[in-house]
Amino acid sequence: MKNIPKISEAEWEVMKVVWAAEPCSANDVISVLVRTDPAWHPKTIKTFLGRLVAKKVLDFRKEGRAYRYRSLVSQADCTTLASERFLERVFDGAMQPMLAHFVENGRISTQEIRELKRLLEEQGPP
Repeated sequence: MKNIPKISEAEWEVMKVVWAAEPCSANDVISVLVRTDPAWHPKTIKTFLGRLVAKKVLDFRKEGRAYRYRSLVSQADCTTLASERFLERVFDGAMQPMLAHFVENGRISTQEIRELKRLLEEQGPP
């Protein structure tokens, strides 16, 4: 996986909109975020878009007066990296304590447990 910079929680929200609709304009991103949470301010969203461009997570192309953004990193790559960082930071890189924590605290549904079992069976022994 290529070197992906760390992105903040707010930047994640912006990126989710871009990944879902790319290429998209700043106004497209603003429209979605403000509709989902009126606490978002258009100027703040534009600041985050600029930060993501500076981090080389997004690229843009100017079309008339509008900027159209597209991702330079995939959602899957960012998710993998964020998951690895979380696992390392919170559970010292150990998967079993993390899964046990979520199961014991009722954070995994019966359906999700079945899906995990199916995935583990597909993987076979290490």
